[in-house]
Formats: sequence, structure tokens, C-alpha cells
Amino acid sequence: MFESEGIAPLGRLRVLDLSRILAGPFATMVLADLGAEVIKVERPGTGDDTRSWGPPFDERGEATYFHAVNRNKRSVVLDLRSPAGAARARELALAADVLVENFRPGLMDGLGLGYETLQAANPRLVYCSITGFGAGGGAALPGYDLLVQAVGGLMSITGEPDGPPQKVGVALVDVLAGLFATVGILAALRERESSGRGQRVEVDLLSSLLAALVNQASAYTVAGVVPRRMGNAHPSISPYELYETGDGDLVVAVGNDRQFAALCEVIGAPQLASDPRFSDNSLRVSNREALRAELVGRLAAGSAREWARRLTEARVPAGVVNDVRGAFALAESLGLDPIVRLPRTDGSAVPLARNPIGLSRTPASYRSAPPSLAQDRTGTGQQGG
Repeated sequence: MFESEGIAPLGRLRVLDLSRILAGPFATMVLADLGAEVIKVERPGTGDDTRSWGPPFDERGEATYFHAVNRNKRSVVLDLRSPAGAARARELALAADVLVENFRPGLMDGLGLGYETLQAANPRLVYCSITGFGAGGGAALPGYDLLVQAVGGLMSITGEPDGPPQKVGVALVDVLAGLFATVGILAALRERESSGRGQRVEVDLLSSLLAALVNQASAYTVAGVVPRRMGNAHPSISPYELYETGDGDLVVAVGNDRQFAALCEVIGAPQLASDPRFSDNSLRVSNREALRAELVGRLAAGSAREWARRLTEARVPAGVVNDVRGAFALAESLGLDPIVRLPRTDGSAVPLARNPIGLSRTPASYRSAPPSLAQDRTGTGQQGG
């Protein structure tokens, strides 16, 4: 067990991670950050696919993509298609509280590692399966994030109105599925406290995306409205988008009439707040282009950074568009400590984004850097570096 056993919220939890790439490893990393002991099973020779997904690579030639979701874990190399590898994986599963896998439906059954088989031998096991499109009619479909963004509607509402469909700049669907999987696992563990039995948790990428479309989904399901691409504008709120200034781009995110009135004061046009075209949010949405013209004309008198400062002082949500470096710098300036350093056994460290969950008594812990491949070829879980 890790040193945090007994004080971390999940310090006595054992997790067998048979997943790879992003959704599953993200879920198991969240559990690991909260104290769970996670053993990651990888293929001989290549390991997790993301070990080769680069550039960029770190100074040791390891892909930074793999680093993103595999800290606080131990690496075990097993060939699950061999009888010996499958048998060892079964041993690990029978000693685990949680198993996470994201193979195509049916593959684990063929290896003797399916839910029914393991649950019969380990009734307390919480068995989480993450698929692209479920175990029914979509069982044979490959579950890659870009594909799900396309067929799941996200690309149709992302990008400029007169431009092509656009993907989000990160594998957001995988991250969402990993978060839903984590919630499902924790719910099953909570129920196990009273029933004494584990259960199967099933999450698919397509359903995760549809659930995460929130207001865009309900526009269709409730009102029959099919959302379309609007660039940086919001379908139901205005002004809530990106605006050009005299120097740089400015985001303004006005959510109520008070904020709109304050915006008008700051830009020197208080009369806009009582203009019959803009006096409430519904009118501002209906007259979006006219309002945009009014704002851009006045914002041209200053820089994005100066407007952001003045608007923020007036409690109007506004800001410049940071790159990732700027985003981390902002978090640092706000005292959020966005980067943690994960120790390696050679004394070096890997800097990674901090877990955002704050717990007053049992906070997340950062015990070890993402493991090198085959730290432990025997499957005993000895920590390497």
C-alpha cells in the first residue's frame, strides 16, 4: 500500500487498471490522486499507446501525453492473450476492489476476464467498462475522441458559422467519459458499503458527450431546435463572446442585466443599458449583431488588457485570450498552485497539472511520477522509478 493508506480518502482501495489511452487512465488517475493503489497493466514492448504519442517528449524521451494521466500508478507488463498473462491478471483482479477496462465489448470475456466470471469469484469487485458506443449495436465501432466529437454533434456546434465543423482543442469526450466513470465507480463503492457486493459500471463516450451537451441537448430534446455553429457567440446569452479591441481580443461574458449596465458604463455608453433593443437578455440575443457593432466600435478605443482590467474592477466578467502558458501563469498569480512535481526515484521530478479537487482534511496526494514501462514485470506491484 502507499504511505497515504488510512489518511487518504481512498487509501485502502485497490484498483486494477486494464485501460489505455485516455478515458480509463484519466479515471484511474483521479482515484490514484485520492489515495487508491493503482496497478496499470500494459502490453509487452510498447505499453500504453500514448507512450509513443509525441512530440512533445520530456528530457528522458518519454511522451508528455502519457504523463498527463498516469501519475501515482505502478506499471505491470502482461500479455493478456497468453494463458500466463491472463492468469496473472485474474489474480490481480481477485485482489482488487475496482477493475477498469476499455477494450472493445466481448474481448475481456474471451480472455476469461469478463464481468460475470470475475464477479463470481470476487463478489465485491466494482467492474468498470468504458466503450465508445456501448455494448449493443455500437459494439464494433472504434471509440476515438475525434470520431465521437464528429458523430456526437459536438463538431457541428463548434467553429464559425460559415466555416467547417471544428473539433475542440483537447480530447474532451475522453475526459468527460473518464469523469463519469469515476463518479460511477465511487457510487458503486458507496453502495457496496451497505450491500457488500460490487456491480458493473458502464460508460460510453457517445452517451457521455450527449449528456455533456447540456443546454444544446435540451434545446433539441425539449424544443426541437437543432443547434448550429455560432463561432464564439452563445445561443442564449448576449453579450457573451469574443470582441476585437484596439489591441487584441477580449472575451466578455455578461450573464445578467446588472453586468450589462456596468459594461455600458465602463465603455462610456450608459444609454445602451436602457436602449429598447438591449434592455434585457432576450432582446440582446434578438439584436445580437446590432449590439456587437455598438460594442466593437467603442472597444476599439483601448486594448484588450486595459478593458479586461477596467471591466473586472466593475465586476463584469471579462478577460484576454491566454495561451496555455498564460493560463498557468494566471492560476499561479491567483495562488491556485496549478503545477505539482511528481518525484522519480532518480531524484528528478515531472511537473504536471494539479488535481483540482480540494479536500480540507484528506487532500489529493502526489506520490510518484508516471511509471516507466515494465517497472515490475512480475506483476507484484513493486514501485519503480
